Amino acid sequence: MIKKYPVITLCGSTRFKDEFMQVQKELTLKGYIVISVGLFGHSGDSEVWENMDEGTLTKTKEMLDDMHKRKIDIADEIFVINVGGYIGESTKSEIEYAISKNKKVNYLEN
Repeated sequence: MIKKYPVITLCGSTRFKDEFMQVQKELTLKGYIVISVGLFGHSGDSEVWENMDEGTLTKTKEMLDDMHKRKIDIADEIFVINVGGYIGESTKSEIEYAISKNKKVNYLEN
């Protein structure tokens, strides 16, 4: 039997690594295919940014932001990890993008 599972992309600040991991587990157990961030630049993957000059850093950030929007394209909906109500500029851009693509938007906190 092949079942169709909804696809959901997680969005939010990478400073919330623990929450990303917890939400990913919970949604997976609820039957979602979960797409997440590729690295946690604000909490644990600092080696990614070390030794980058400003130009490379900017290009890498732009690439990661664009890549995350492609992840939203693949998804049926997004889930915003907004601990304490925090939504940064990148996440705000992702929410606006998801809405423009008629994707359902869910939040960790209302």
